[in-house]
Amino acid sequence: MSSAPVTLHLRAESKPLEHRSALTPTTAKQLIDAGFNVIVERSTQRVFDDAEFEAIGAPLVDEFSWPSAPKDHLIIGLKELPEESFPLVHEHIQFAHCYKNQGGWKDVLSRYHNGNGTLYDIEFLTDDKGRRVAAFGFHAGFAGAAIGLLNWAWQLEHEQPLTEVEWYPNETALVEDVKKAVESAVSRTGAKLPSVLVIGALGRCGSGAVDLLRKVGLPEENIIKWDMAETAKGGPFEEIVQSDIFINCIYLSMQIPPFVTMDTLNTRERKLSVIVDVSADTTNPFNPVPVYTVATTFKEPTVPVELENGPKLSVISIDHLPSMLPREASEAFSAALLPSILELPDRENARVWTEAKDLYKKHVARL
Repeated sequence: MSSAPVTLHLRAESKPLEHRSALTPTTAKQLIDAGFNVIVERSTQRVFDDAEFEAIGAPLVDEFSWPSAPKDHLIIGLKELPEESFPLVHEHIQFAHCYKNQGGWKDVLSRYHNGNGTLYDIEFLTDDKGRRVAAFGFHAGFAGAAIGLLNWAWQLEHEQPLTEVEWYPNETALVEDVKKAVESAVSRTGAKLPSVLVIGALGRCGSGAVDLLRKVGLPEENIIKWDMAETAKGGPFEEIVQSDIFINCIYLSMQIPPFVTMDTLNTRERKLSVIVDVSADTTNPFNPVPVYTVATTFKEPTVPVELENGPKLSVISIDHLPSMLPREASEAFSAALLPSILELPDRENARVWTEAKDLYKKHVARL
């Protein structure tokens, strides 16, 4: 172990409506107690108040000041950095979304390469069994299912798209709002409760979606749970077309046949009216839901699928869904990440960090 303490610089998130945090006051306190220096940027949108970090002994610095931090400080955050061109000289811990040929991946990696920096992509920090050490999957699925039901209920009574979706202070408040929206729409229109097909139902994300559906009172027979066994035959799948809501929760690691296509959806017999693409692989050339091209936002949560036949169909493809429950999602994620963070002083030898660095070098070599 190095005798010099590791300094972590928690940057403020710049993505609009991103309220989550890679570190929380709870985990920051644990790191400080373990001998780390933790510096926290002030933030106008983080769910945790600046004062909460100050109270546990973390010094506060200006928002977005990380580019001028000393080079030996590790910069930790969640979502991708703003699209700039200056070289990145630090070691960064974050989700970068650039290892699977996403749009602009070369521009992102070039910044690290040009500045002699390093990327430790949180998505690829894995344990000795290859499982991600920390992920927001459960809360992504939970929030995605919630917005899917809100949108389904909204479309029963409105011609215009679903309006802006707000974040919630806790899970209970979200569940109550969704339950009320569904019950009200069903009562006023006479519609039956929706059937919801979840693909990836056995994973973290899918289990979160199923949990929400159960908590709002959807009958078990209305929750269709698919995983690898059900999709092994390869899509497209007519069962999706005949469901009211389709929630895609898979982790895309290779090219697979599409789950739906414009042709399979363009039929008068279609029941499907809402697609929730929790995976949100919008720019991935192998996206198995290739019926839309833009990521949606909490401000504009849906995008229409232009079809000649069948009911109105819209897609929800928000790529930071857990921000709908930012405090609970952050606490769970940060607690899961903490054991790996505690190994940072020995990151030249600790497997989780050496493998992440090797993966970074592998992708930089593709430039």
